[in-house]
Amino acid sequence: MVSEGAIVTAAMVAAQFLEMGSNTLLKSATNDGMSIFVFTFYSNLLALCFLLPSTFFYYRKRAPPPIPTSIFFRMFLLSCLSTTVQILMNTGIGYSSPTLASAMIDLVPAFTFILAVIS
Repeated sequence: MVSEGAIVTAAMVAAQFLEMGSNTLLKSATNDGMSIFVFTFYSNLLALCFLLPSTFFYYRKRAPPPIPTSIFFRMFLLSCLSTTVQILMNTGIGYSSPTLASAMIDLVPAFTFILAVIS
């Protein structure tokens, strides 16, 4: 029987491989002339096609909870902010290498810890 820790570790390794593959694909696509905005749109569309059916399977036997207006506004603000950050990151990958982008993503927990200690 496979332990739960092995499944979590395999999922984290798979996420890192997918992130590095996405960064390499972005660098290759932008070198061939694809716009960063188009790549961002396609990557978000792919995520939507993957995540939307999973919500239907999760909520198939019960009704989804109602979303208050304040939560809906926060979700909209978060989506705008995350798309902006994704475009900025993709622009940075265009100027540097996918390896550097992967290393910067691995530093996010360290930056979070430093900000938590400061505040």
